[in-house]
Order: sequence, then C-alpha cells, then structure tokens
Amino acid sequence: MLEQYDLSNILVLDIETVPQYATHDELPDHFKKLWDLKTQNQRKEETAENFYERAGIWAEFGKIICISVGIFTGGKDRGLRIKSFAGHDEKELLEGFSAMLAGQPANLVLCAHNGKEFDFPYICRRLLINGLPLPKQLDIAGKKPWEIGHLDTMELWKFGDYKSYTSLNLLTAIFNIPTPKDDIDGSMVGSVYWKDNELERICIYCQKDVVATSQLLRRYRGEALIADEHITIVG
Repeated sequence: MLEQYDLSNILVLDIETVPQYATHDELPDHFKKLWDLKTQNQRKEETAENFYERAGIWAEFGKIICISVGIFTGGKDRGLRIKSFAGHDEKELLEGFSAMLAGQPANLVLCAHNGKEFDFPYICRRLLINGLPLPKQLDIAGKKPWEIGHLDTMELWKFGDYKSYTSLNLLTAIFNIPTPKDDIDGSMVGSVYWKDNELERICIYCQKDVVATSQLLRRYRGEALIADEHITIVG
C-alpha cells in the first residue's frame, strides 16, 4: 500500500487548536450570538457558555497554537525530523509555517490523521482570516481530486467505508506502534493553554502525534518502524 509515494516527498503534520478567548464571557456580544447559532445542534441541552470550551474545533471561533511537521530522512535507515511552529501570535506562527512550505516543492504531499476533515481546511481558514495567502500545497481550488497532494491516514484506513471515525490511538494500538503515555489528550489542550499557560507541553503532545502518524504510514506500507534514535526534534 502507498508504494507509489516517495517518503522523502511527504510532510506529516498535526495541529493543536484552542478557543480564541479564555472564556465565553470574553467573547464580543455579536460573536456570542453567532456561537449560540453555530452550535445549537451539537450542544443539545448544554448551554452555549459551558459548550465554549470546545470552541477550538471550529476555525471561526478557535485559533492554532501549534503546527508540528515531520519529514522523512535517509534511505535504508529511515529517520524523521520534526519541527514545531508554535506561539501565542497565530499570524506569526502561520507565516513561519507558510515560509517553510514555500521552500518545499509544489508537489510536496501533506499527510495528517483526519487531515482532510480537520487539519488542512482549518489551516486554510485561519490563513485567510489572518489575511495570509494559501501555500501552493494547500490551495486546492480548481484542482481535480487526483491532482491534490493530500494523504489522510484515517481516510486510507476506511477503504471507502464512511461510517465511522477511527482514532490515531486505536490504529497505533492495533499496529503495535509504541507510543509514550501522554499526560494530556486533545480534550485538555484548551485548559492546558488558557489555564495552565503550558504551550511547550502542548507542543510535545503535538509532536508525538506527528511521530505516531509517520509510524502508521510506515505500517501501511509494510515497512519497519523508525527507531527512536533516528527521530530528531529540531528547533
């Protein structure tokens, strides 16, 4: 599976997002009304105020605080180099990420778990909201499906079955991919950011997901996992 892809031309990424404001009370009044309308079906009996802790899921009400990327290196002894773009200034973070992509080939393949439903469109929306152009690797307008260089490890696992979501944690478990125990999960990122002010902790969590997705891609291809000593975090 995926033998037609050159691993050295694949960039694996993951993003971490949080609500734009620490609490619902800080939302401007007109956005409070828009939030109420946007989420009325999802929250059911829950109040808009209590539901706001999940606002990071929506690009219109959230922001990106970390994008971690991984590039495969080497030949026979495969390695993985990981870099994170993180900070409180989302525009600055996105500018750094875009500059990195600008230095890559236009046909660079982007890969993420649930990337087509979440990571890729979220990045594009936040780029436009911040007044930034879309990098060529993310600009899919007018392209035919086979011209879009995006891989989604969750979509690949579906094999055309669209009934369910399969988590990265479940896939790493069934493929026997070792993953370090995390002290946080995705549902805790907003609290860790706004209440604990621990951005570095979130970056580490994001980087681990990039490693896990990269290893899953290797498993899909029937290849050996990358050894820990060949995984490098760069500043």
